[in-house]
Amino acid sequence: MHEEPATLELKLHYQFTNAELLRRALTHSSLANENRTGPGSPLSDNEQLEFLGDSILGFLISDELVRRFPHCREGELSGRKAHLVSADHLHGVARRLDVGSYLALGRGEEMSGGRGKKNLLVDALEAIIAAIYLDGGLEAARNLVAGLVLEAPVSGDGEEDFGHQPAVTNFKLALLELAQRQSLPEPRYSVVAEKGPQHSKTFTVEVRVGNDWHGQAEGRTKKVAAQRAARGIYEKLLGDQLAHLPPP
Repeated sequence: MHEEPATLELKLHYQFTNAELLRRALTHSSLANENRTGPGSPLSDNEQLEFLGDSILGFLISDELVRRFPHCREGELSGRKAHLVSADHLHGVARRLDVGSYLALGRGEEMSGGRGKKNLLVDALEAIIAAIYLDGGLEAARNLVAGLVLEAPVSGDGEEDFGHQPAVTNFKLALLELAQRQSLPEPRYSVVAEKGPQHSKTFTVEVRVGNDWHGQAEGRTKKVAAQRAARGIYEKLLGDQLAHLPPP
């Protein structure tokens, strides 16, 4: 048994004029297929809404990033957008809304744990965005995306973090691209320390970009530590770049 969609409206801070749109956004094709009586039956699942919502989300994220970061180049904006529209980030948003509890599923999908499946939750979230767009227009969808997707906690290193962070999913790649644009040497990484027992080690990784930029960070894996170290230098370089831009 799924939760009543009306309680989801409270979490979305949006009340539908046409409640059928929200119901459809939460209806998986497995249930719609069970209830169809023939090939001519009307579509009543969320697949078309998911298709539309994906495009609306991409546009709104792009529009908002250009507004928020007017000095960023296309590569940096693309990196931020790639994370915000990624399945991992949207899955986190859907879980915080507890979208799975509201899905209307067919028997087979219900039995196979469909309420917790990542792809079903992401598709439903995109369908909800489309439903709000169709019900209340672009500004209503913009408010939802700004409040739930753009402001959601994100993590750049694969570990849980409930602070607001830059929407970059790979800081090593972002640092490399930024260094290249600033005509700096390629970042160099090295493990400078390991501590703790074999089953629970902590690694310290150092990153250097030329002679002037260097930093260290710790992590439970070398990969996490390297991402954190890269993030520190990336943010310093980006801040230095923005500080030297001419005033508007």
